[in-house]
Amino acid sequence: MADQYAHSGDDKRPTEILAIRWEEPPEGPVLVLLDQTRLPAEEVELVCTDASALVEAIRSLAVRGAPLLGIAGAYGVALAAARGFDVDEAAAALAGARPTAVNLAVGVRRAQSAYEAALAKGGDVRQAAAAALAAARQLHREDAEASGRMAEHGLALLDELLPGGGHRVLTHCNTGSLVSGGEGTAFAVALAAHRTGRLRRLWVDETRPLLQGARLTAYEAARSGMAYTLLTDNAAGSLFAAGEVDAVLIGADRITADGSVANKVGSYPLAVLARYHHVPFIVVAPVTTVDLDTADGASIEVEQRPGHEVTEVTAPQVQVVGMEAGGGIPVAPLGTQAYNPAFDVTPAELVTAIVTEEGVVSPVTAEALAEVCARSHRVTAG
Repeated sequence: MADQYAHSGDDKRPTEILAIRWEEPPEGPVLVLLDQTRLPAEEVELVCTDASALVEAIRSLAVRGAPLLGIAGAYGVALAAARGFDVDEAAAALAGARPTAVNLAVGVRRAQSAYEAALAKGGDVRQAAAAALAAARQLHREDAEASGRMAEHGLALLDELLPGGGHRVLTHCNTGSLVSGGEGTAFAVALAAHRTGRLRRLWVDETRPLLQGARLTAYEAARSGMAYTLLTDNAAGSLFAAGEVDAVLIGADRITADGSVANKVGSYPLAVLARYHHVPFIVVAPVTTVDLDTADGASIEVEQRPGHEVTEVTAPQVQVVGMEAGGGIPVAPLGTQAYNPAFDVTPAELVTAIVTEEGVVSPVTAEALAEVCARSHRVTAG
């Protein structure tokens, strides 16, 4: 089978991936993004000079992942302010670019609030823009710190549930440095297990239809020298049946007040498989992903993606002459309709634990989630 074995501890290749950064060249501030649609074939950067360019990058998934979207949204507001655009208009466009991931709107509001507060105190637009940028940078730092704490809590949970090490972990979509200001969410836990010699195998779902697992998680695992194996999404059941999965680790785009988890489509079937086979199903996400204002999973707006992502196959950076729609190679008859939700929702009763930077929630209840959020707010306020 397609396989990748771990490299020795002497491997010095860089594992950190800089997915986003703010720069201030002479011609004016810009937001620089690693274009994730071009990975793993090419490492190409996008330079955004205004919020509309960033909105397009978000919608095209050039920048993606719940925590990183929050950071990008905050920087987008700061960019609009620094370049003299309408901040409220930019904030509205950014917050609506992807409706399911709650972090995006949270990041936008944070920078927008800092901008408005500076103006309310009598500052000019330049000072208000500086305040928005400071808020974005602070959110970036906080997310990096949260990533490290989630890795610690997640590894401790794995060791508690699966004593003795040798963890065989299945993951879905992409949850590493490409989605975070740090080393990620679920992937950061697996990486911590790898670094301490407790990871035996990382099973990587390819994650249809956009292959974030095959293109991005495998890319990050290879850079980190991890032992990983790529599989088609519908092969996961056979792995469970063979007893080859010790735990499932996924991220989240939104966690509702009752503990329902919206994540990349394909996560819910894994939760059902995990429950049937008595395998822990663990969600790793920062507190900013918990949305106490959304009561339950049925209240989540699930983004519907274009049908051509299903009816066509597109390789990174390959341009197919004469093709329209998604620019890919058709694999279905012309005119075929496609059902392509970006996410599905896993109910709380199928989630073994939710790992946050503030600790582990298990069992997953509305009360426990509210307490974690309150704890985070107390720390932030302090």
